[in-house]
Amino acid sequence: MRNPIRYAATLLLTSGLAASALAADPQSIQWSNVPAKTITLFYPGQSTYDWLLSPAHTKGDKQVAQGKACLSCHEGDEKDLGNKLVKAGALEPTPIPDKAGVVDVAVQAAHDAEFLYLRLQWKTRLNREGRMHDYVRFDGKQWKWYGGDRNEKEVRAGEQPPLYEDRLAIMIDDGKVPTFPQQGCWLTCHNGMRDTQNSAVGDPVKKHPLLGDAGLKQTDVRKYLKSTRIDDAATWDKTKSREEIDKVKAAGGFLDLMQWRVARSAAIGMADDGYVLEYRLADEGKDPFSWQINRSTMTPTYMFDAAKVGAKALRAEDIGNPAKPAALIKETNAVPYDPNAGWKEGDILPGRMLSRADAKGSAADNDAAFGTWKDGTYTLVWRRKLDTGHPADDKIMKVGGKYTVGIAVHDDNVTTRFHHVSFPLSLGIGVDADIKALTLK
Repeated sequence: MRNPIRYAATLLLTSGLAASALAADPQSIQWSNVPAKTITLFYPGQSTYDWLLSPAHTKGDKQVAQGKACLSCHEGDEKDLGNKLVKAGALEPTPIPDKAGVVDVAVQAAHDAEFLYLRLQWKTRLNREGRMHDYVRFDGKQWKWYGGDRNEKEVRAGEQPPLYEDRLAIMIDDGKVPTFPQQGCWLTCHNGMRDTQNSAVGDPVKKHPLLGDAGLKQTDVRKYLKSTRIDDAATWDKTKSREEIDKVKAAGGFLDLMQWRVARSAAIGMADDGYVLEYRLADEGKDPFSWQINRSTMTPTYMFDAAKVGAKALRAEDIGNPAKPAALIKETNAVPYDPNAGWKEGDILPGRMLSRADAKGSAADNDAAFGTWKDGTYTLVWRRKLDTGHPADDKIMKVGGKYTVGIAVHDDNVTTRFHHVSFPLSLGIGVDADIKALTLK
């Protein structure tokens, strides 16, 4: 794989964005002069917000109902909790073999008048990057999905290989989401979501007037906030009206959610930008990734440019080989799909297309997120404007401000709740906090 930092910098130069981007290049910061804080992320199992409020959360349910912080009872418990919850038990009915209970992330932060800069490092479970995602394989007659996350039935049964992207996510609040500083990302996780108790998928979701075919066009349930539901239990299908939810959003009652995805954004030096309200949603504009497979006909739109990368497709033996491309990138290594190109059984293509040029609007705010993987460790440097200019779906930060953040890592070919999460943390832009962004001179 080409060096993503050097590649993304080249894209910046060729796209005319270099003057503004390189002036605030997170790679140019002397990170050795910036203090680091190690955050222990732990495996949460099915400890949804519903569980936090249930009698099964012995005594803790009353504390949560009173708005008390998780850390008031669990400070320093991350390792014990993660190593317990990752095993089979009441909160983990489908454990993943050999999964780690905790992941330590070293966090460094700095800022100037315009930007917040982050550097994060963490070790991975695998001996390779998790950069394969949504692949399709030619079986001699047609293209079919290939691989999946480690919780999928076919992967657990050995019928498909474990192939899923690694991710690092950051959730931000500016004090406008009640009790987020106390309960953090648990406010967003509820029964009914994917891989939780009573998961709602298919027709029940598709028929829902707000979430389904008539609204957001979803087929499952993902993160949401209690403020968007009408009942105390925050049941997934008891949504408020569109007008009521829009009022919550206009008042800033959403959570900013940014995700650096090793398959869907890392190769072009970006991270996507979204938010959580009635669902986990993308910001206005266009993400740096999109489908390049017609999922109705299972026909690709693009293939690799063999003249540039040496082959029109990947093979199974190429997976994990850093010398081989893992992503289709519109600007550099993709050409239109040719159905008569002599496809052979076992040819593999990515199902997604990446593009810096096509990324637009608020969804493209995270345009400098550069990550490398070496000897089992990711190093990610990230730049974000304090004021993105998009207050409708971003949290606008300022020098001297303090914010609440949650950090999550998806590692070892997993998705949904099979990740590692932090308790809520404070982030100070030049002021004291759990994570203090150093003021750059």
